[in-house]
Amino acid sequence: MTTTTDLRTILTDTPTRLLIGGAWRDAAGGATFDVHDPATGEVLAAVADADQSDGRDALDAACAAQDEWAATPSRTRAEILRAAFELTTERSEQLATLMTLEMGKPLAEARGEVVYGGEFLRWFSEEAAHVNGRVQKSPEGNLHILATKRPVGPALFITPWNFPLAMATRKIAPALAAGCTTLLKPAALTPLTALAFGQILIDAGVPAGVVSILPTSRAQAVTGPLIQDRRLRKLSFTGSTEVGVALLKEAADNVLRTSMELGGCAPFIVFEDADVDKAVAGARQAKLRNMGEACTAANRFYVHASVVERFEAALTAEFEGLTVGPGGEAGVDVGPLISDTQRDKVHALVTDAKDSGARVLLGGEKPDGPGYFYPPTVLGGVPSTARVLTEEIFGPVAPIAVFHDEDEVVALANASEVGLATYVYTSDLSRIMRLSERLESGIIGVNTGLVSNAAAPFGGVKHSGLGREGGTEGIDEFLETVYLGIPAGR
Repeated sequence: MTTTTDLRTILTDTPTRLLIGGAWRDAAGGATFDVHDPATGEVLAAVADADQSDGRDALDAACAAQDEWAATPSRTRAEILRAAFELTTERSEQLATLMTLEMGKPLAEARGEVVYGGEFLRWFSEEAAHVNGRVQKSPEGNLHILATKRPVGPALFITPWNFPLAMATRKIAPALAAGCTTLLKPAALTPLTALAFGQILIDAGVPAGVVSILPTSRAQAVTGPLIQDRRLRKLSFTGSTEVGVALLKEAADNVLRTSMELGGCAPFIVFEDADVDKAVAGARQAKLRNMGEACTAANRFYVHASVVERFEAALTAEFEGLTVGPGGEAGVDVGPLISDTQRDKVHALVTDAKDSGARVLLGGEKPDGPGYFYPPTVLGGVPSTARVLTEEIFGPVAPIAVFHDEDEVVALANASEVGLATYVYTSDLSRIMRLSERLESGIIGVNTGLVSNAAAPFGGVKHSGLGREGGTEGIDEFLETVYLGIPAGR
């Protein structure tokens, strides 16, 4: 078992080239880009920098492999995914350490992501053999209607930096289960985990050309021509709403099937009948997972006036006891943010809230370097005009506002243009059922701050995106329906 202290060996054993056609190779132009440690700013590795010709070669390989992969028995595809799950589990320490090094999350959280990411491989290995169609007779009785499913075809995945493993497995696993070949463009900030996962897929028996991995510092130059290529049949993107909208416009010219998992601004609602202690524990989970750099992170806290003082005091005490530092150090609860730019954005939102009249109950000061650290911060009495209530924070900041009744808080929660996740704490079952129909959100966590699960359909409404990942719904994103009309004889 590789140890977390053996960082030199882990980096040495991690691929840094492109994966195309089943082989590791340099970028066509020979270019590389540096990957940095956000805890120190130091360079971790130089990675091959794909260009347009590399993207074309990867799509050529995917198209060449598509028919054979689609014809591969579903049981065989399932066994390959199961082998990838087992290898991911075996190499968990390598993967976790890479994530901590290039993304900054504490090692305990990185290990948790390996488990979470691996579950998509296991889940979709089990779903691969359960793709069903349907047969029925037409209402007129003159036709047999057969609805069958087949793979969409070559798919391009563009993944973010905040969950380098899970975002790759959540897209690649259902695509492979369905019989689609794939191209992965990981985030330039965190390509090492994706490349290590690419080696796992090779070792698990994924045939040449079925998966390509294209790290690049010039995303548009690589993905733009791919999206316009008529041979590509599917685009799946996780990231900001702004970038997602731009990609949808590109995809429209090619009538390309898309899945979009975009931004969030999750409300965390604490009613007067909530268990406040459990709400505080859930708030820590929902807010500080990944240092708050998650699309499902609790972004705005609405607390009933009758319990707000108690909640503020308890959450402040909870955050005050946390340790900030490099993710690889023992006892660290909160690692660095991904970049200085992101830290400046977080601090600007806090400053705006203070200027608007919010009270700083904890934190709120940007520390000196090295690294891009920001302390857990609690803001009380945040006015509705503060940007921190309307913009996605992506940092360890909990802004608390007061509400007085259910109608008011529903209106506040639904005021956002996005609708990915919502968290609700209450002991009233009738209220829970009412809110499930009233809240404009694709995911609702009830008395829990942790909602992600490979068996659940993940996705949002409004400007939070299109489609679902995970669950039985996840594989449908990579299947198209074919209808056969057969005359019914007597």
